[in-house]
Amino acid sequence: MTQTAAKSKLPWIIVILLVLVGAVAVLFVLPAETGYDPTGVGEKLGLTEIADPVGEETLRGNERMEKQEVLVVSDSAPAPLDGVIDSWEYELAPFESVEFKYTIPEGATIAFSWQATGELHYDMHAHPFDGGTAMTESYAIGDASAMTGTYTAPFSGIHGWFWQNRSLDNVTLRLEASGGMTNSTIFAANAEIDRPLEGADAGPEGTVTGHELQAESTGE
Repeated sequence: MTQTAAKSKLPWIIVILLVLVGAVAVLFVLPAETGYDPTGVGEKLGLTEIADPVGEETLRGNERMEKQEVLVVSDSAPAPLDGVIDSWEYELAPFESVEFKYTIPEGATIAFSWQATGELHYDMHAHPFDGGTAMTESYAIGDASAMTGTYTAPFSGIHGWFWQNRSLDNVTLRLEASGGMTNSTIFAANAEIDRPLEGADAGPEGTVTGHELQAESTGE
């Protein structure tokens, strides 16, 4: 009788252990590793900050914006600027990341607007040709489903956004931009895709030493 009772309890013990493991993952592991915090416990415990630490890139970006008007965020899409007019769309699977960069010469301005069908984690940042990723500057980090404004390149290099879908649903992202960009590049799934812009003037040439898809590096 004792052995039979023990065997009958075993499935329940396994179920309880699986529930506990799942709870730990949702409450603690996901917020710390990915920033996905469905219960809000991770934010209260400071675990989401582990996933998105304030790094040197953000400090450099803040210092830059104290001296220059780099990023101006607006409530509505700005009027198109003279130069290239571009649009791009991409669908992000759950927990997928993508990075999109325009090549922009120092001092040139672009107007931009991006919208998504769900909330995305984003990081608007730039890598200079002179200095590479060691001199990356980040100007805006957060979670949103849209962002509009103007951006003036503080140096020649690649400038744009990292997006990550931290939900369990597919999210479609659409970017529209105009102005002084000369080329664009997509970084996704270990691939770097050069994306020429129709009608763009010749721009600065260069490479960014050490660059890779942000999610696979330091999580800047």
